[in-house]
Amino acid sequence: MRTLRRTVAGLSAVALAATLGACSADDGVPTLTWYINPDDGGQAEIAASCTEAANGAYRIETSLLPRDAASQREQLARRLAASDRSLDIMSLDPPFIPELAEPGFLAPVPDTLQDTDGIVQGAVQSASWNGELVTVPFWANTQLLWYRESVAEAAGLDMSQPVTWDQIIEVAEDQDKQIGVQGALAESLTVWINALVASAGGQILEDPEASPDEMQLGLESDAGRAAADIIGRIGSEGLGGSGLPTADENASMNLFQGDSGSFMVNWPFVWPAMQASDPEIVDDLGWAVYPRVDAGTPAAPPVGGINLGVGAYSENTDLAWRAVECIVQPENQAQYFVTNGNPPSNTAAYDDPQVQEQFPMADTIRESLDLGAPRPQTPYYNEISIGLQRTWHPPTAVNPDATPETSTDFILAVLRGERLL
Repeated sequence: MRTLRRTVAGLSAVALAATLGACSADDGVPTLTWYINPDDGGQAEIAASCTEAANGAYRIETSLLPRDAASQREQLARRLAASDRSLDIMSLDPPFIPELAEPGFLAPVPDTLQDTDGIVQGAVQSASWNGELVTVPFWANTQLLWYRESVAEAAGLDMSQPVTWDQIIEVAEDQDKQIGVQGALAESLTVWINALVASAGGQILEDPEASPDEMQLGLESDAGRAAADIIGRIGSEGLGGSGLPTADENASMNLFQGDSGSFMVNWPFVWPAMQASDPEIVDDLGWAVYPRVDAGTPAAPPVGGINLGVGAYSENTDLAWRAVECIVQPENQAQYFVTNGNPPSNTAAYDDPQVQEQFPMADTIRESLDLGAPRPQTPYYNEISIGLQRTWHPPTAVNPDATPETSTDFILAVLRGERLL
């Protein structure tokens, strides 16, 4: 873990040398700080609800992290490396959990929260490291295949059955339509690459626990070449639109809502967004599980969301885990989905009548999350993700005969200190 030690040392050097631990108010009630990612106020509402339910055992206050995941990672890693005692509860983006778990920055999950029955499989995988649950799934996320029913009907495509990337590419070509995908030089591109490789039965990282000197990638494989073929075809044939090299999730949604829209892979936030912006599109909107790469192999959709961790240096770890247990109750997850649009990790929450009413695709989301595959779980995720983005961009230049090899050579050279990102 040579690179990790250097990273932690560097982060420690720029972090605050000392911080205050969890404090108590004048009434003597311990105050727990929950560092949250930006949302529409749902986590603050849950904090208030769990504070009330605690009956004076603790109080939860929220502290807002930066908007983008990379900045969240940087802030939390620096503070944890400095043994910051104020990090009680943290909302963590799954790809960065191994980096925080490996050096012991996360407090062990107690036995009372180790039961994963009723938790979607994708969330359990993303909350784990080295075969152990190191965080607790809170809300999960996945991408669906959204489609214009009129386009699918005109093509004679039976959307009640699994469809493949080849099929939707063929429909888009035949009808002179475009496909909403994320080709920007950003994390969204890594999400797309990983989902394609996993859906083809492969994996980007062969041994997540290996040291950089021994790490092996799975891109130079049939799965890696299939992923490159799909991205390259969509890019070179103009099926992702002229803005594909800069297209993020919102740009993909805008393309889908235009006259050339046909299919789109995207997160469930698009449902309320399109309801508000373009009700006519909603009348022509369908959804299904992520496209397959091979007709005989189930898709492995992207997995995202937030898991909850407790800082190893918190002075109130027992209380923090009690608070986490309250936060992740199915009724809180269901309410969070309804008010903030973030899908639950607990399957019971999907049966809530409000969830079923407001998100008619809730059962498809739940199915997708059980099929989903997380991005590579490794303390070196940042290097791997950026390395993928640098070598698979722009989509128009992706070539199945060259890109997987080029990408592998570059990422391994970075991990071994032979190249710079």
